[in-house]
Amino acid sequence: MTRASTPLMQQYREIKDRHQNAILFFRMGEFYEMFYEDAEVASRVLGLTLTSRNNGGAAEVPLAGVPVKAAAEYLRRLVQQGFRVSICEQTEDPRQAKGIVRREVVETITPGAAFADDLLDGGRNNFLCAIFIEGGHAGISAADLSTGELRLIVTAVADIDAVMSRLAPREILVARSVNADLRTAGPPGEEGALITEREAWEFDIGLASTDLARHFGVASVEGLGVGAHDGPALAATGALLRYMHELQPGGVPHLSRPVIERPGGPMPLDEMTRRNLELVESLRGGDTSGTLLSVMDRTLTPMGARLLRQWILTPLTDRNAIEARLNTVDLFADDPMGRESVREALDGVRDVERLASKAAAGRGTPRDLRALGDSVARLPRLHASLEKLAVGWKGSANPLASLLKDWDACADISADIVATIVENPPIAMGEEVCIREGVDADLDEWRSLRDGGKDAIARIQTEERARTGINSLKVGYNRVFGYFIEITNTNSHLVPGDYQRRQTLTGAERYVTPALKEHEEKVLTAAERIEERERALFEQLRKRVGAEIRRLQCVAQIAAELDVLSTYAEVAQREGYVRPVMTDGFDLSITAGRHPVVERMMAREKFIPNDLSLPESARMIILTGPNMSGKSTILRQAGLIVLMAQTGSFIPAAAAEIGVVDRLFTRVGASDNLVR
Repeated sequence: MTRASTPLMQQYREIKDRHQNAILFFRMGEFYEMFYEDAEVASRVLGLTLTSRNNGGAAEVPLAGVPVKAAAEYLRRLVQQGFRVSICEQTEDPRQAKGIVRREVVETITPGAAFADDLLDGGRNNFLCAIFIEGGHAGISAADLSTGELRLIVTAVADIDAVMSRLAPREILVARSVNADLRTAGPPGEEGALITEREAWEFDIGLASTDLARHFGVASVEGLGVGAHDGPALAATGALLRYMHELQPGGVPHLSRPVIERPGGPMPLDEMTRRNLELVESLRGGDTSGTLLSVMDRTLTPMGARLLRQWILTPLTDRNAIEARLNTVDLFADDPMGRESVREALDGVRDVERLASKAAAGRGTPRDLRALGDSVARLPRLHASLEKLAVGWKGSANPLASLLKDWDACADISADIVATIVENPPIAMGEEVCIREGVDADLDEWRSLRDGGKDAIARIQTEERARTGINSLKVGYNRVFGYFIEITNTNSHLVPGDYQRRQTLTGAERYVTPALKEHEEKVLTAAERIEERERALFEQLRKRVGAEIRRLQCVAQIAAELDVLSTYAEVAQREGYVRPVMTDGFDLSITAGRHPVVERMMAREKFIPNDLSLPESARMIILTGPNMSGKSTILRQAGLIVLMAQTGSFIPAAAAEIGVVDRLFTRVGASDNLVR
């Protein structure tokens, strides 16, 4: 029998046939092995040694492997280069397997679908998008598997580029029937997005409605807020859901109820405007230095950092929503001590959103779960600080009222985690102690057997001496016979009937008893039982925590909003920003306006403020002047001030009156570098 036709390779081929578009990491003991073309690709991309096995047969099979414990780095490198990787695990204990060990693909990792921290940027979302066009409208569905966020967006076809630039997806699903222009639309960053083609029938609106309603347990999609005009986004969501279930056979229970965006909602920012205003990326490259984000980002949590980036790229166009944010920033700005109290409570809160999603998806490690518990345990302090702030508000409607109304500190969840998992748990099960003492009686007993062997032997020896009346009786251990009871020949007449002779010595005999053999079995298998029991207890806890994903997502969202709004107030105080007056008119009046980035790069008080007045009767200015005279600066400055105001932030000016705008456009010379 050749290597290629062994039962193992038959199993491999059957699994590989179902995952032909991915590199298959095939678990074999402590290694993930790759065969045939996968091995050749991995050898070339990862620099692995390409070997072969034939078990004496005629056909050699190309092989490359990586240790399971070191797989994360190899996965990161493959995924960052745009490859899909399917993880095939052994799903039964090899010691109990009859014949070949059962194996199954537990997840497929792609650039747009990842949970591992080393594959993600904590400060930005990792969106997987699907696009569907119907008539003059485009439907975009965006999901971040790492956080559970789901967005349904309906927009004009002309604004696809603006939406995709804002989302910056790592992977985009399109129907095979779409034209080539759409298949390459909206690639984020320098490397672009992975384009994944799907069958056109997967974008069927009827199927999508059924699948989405079933996933969220509602009678119809109307219960999720999806309306008659949201068809294109619904169709895209159907394809996206089907694809995610293929990637995650265990399901995506952490996917949150969809947020729906329709035309007339957030302000679209085209790629040119986003780049020229240097909102989140500088014109010099992909870094954030010299950007509005670099000036504004004083967030304390990863959730807050991601939300700040979203807000900067998604200015509001609804005046009431803008004023609501400004009111909260006002509250934080007016009470520095209250703001500091809130920020101290937020400091140290880890990525609750992603940690909770890992737990719900069955991906969280002991260290992840403990970090989640410790983070949630800080939330009651945050709530207390908020209540004090709310008392100090002098306006008619408290801006914190809605946040306080929905507040749930999830104290029971954190208490459960902290009471179960040790303070400094290992990354993986089986390496070190994970479950606290006192959680499980059986676990504590096995640990005592493993760690307290001398005490157990002394106890057995005392009990047997009392039972037999032989004061010289000794309990010992050696590797050949295991545990034994040694009795001198002078006391042989006192040996009980249940003693079984094992070894004869000069002047003594060695015996065993059923109770002693039972103890020996417990000791010798204690380590194995400890790991099995710890794993079972941990998985039970992870399941309990994962079942509370909606509560955890809700409180994570509130914490993120508080982080961003308090950050706005913090930056406003440090940089001398003021609250803008928002109107529904067409006037734009800025007194002593400043460019938020350029003034930060200059020595204090060196930036010369500029006034700008665009009344409804004179809404256009033709500005002339020599090179390097500041034309581009004031152009971008006006755009940034308006954008900042419509994200709910205070602005760099002495005063400003801003009529809410629905679009921003700007373009400057390609070589114009304001920071330099």
